Amino acid sequence: MKDICKNCGKEVSALEIALTKKLINRASTQFLCLACLAEFFKVDEKLLHKKAEEFRKSGCALFTQSTDSK
Repeated sequence: MKDICKNCGKEVSALEIALTKKLINRASTQFLCLACLAEFFKVDEKLLHKKAEEFRKSGCALFTQSTDSK
């Protein structure tokens, strides 16, 4: 079963799952897509991509498997 955004119902990627866990709650079982995350935090999607890359480069385990770069 694919994970879907709890707000809009769009299928979420590994990157979106990792961002939800990192920014909202590491134990999350419901996730937000990039657009809904950006709306939730009132930021641009580009900033979320930048933060994801920073987390990946810093060695955060949540981002080692999220290789998609939407």
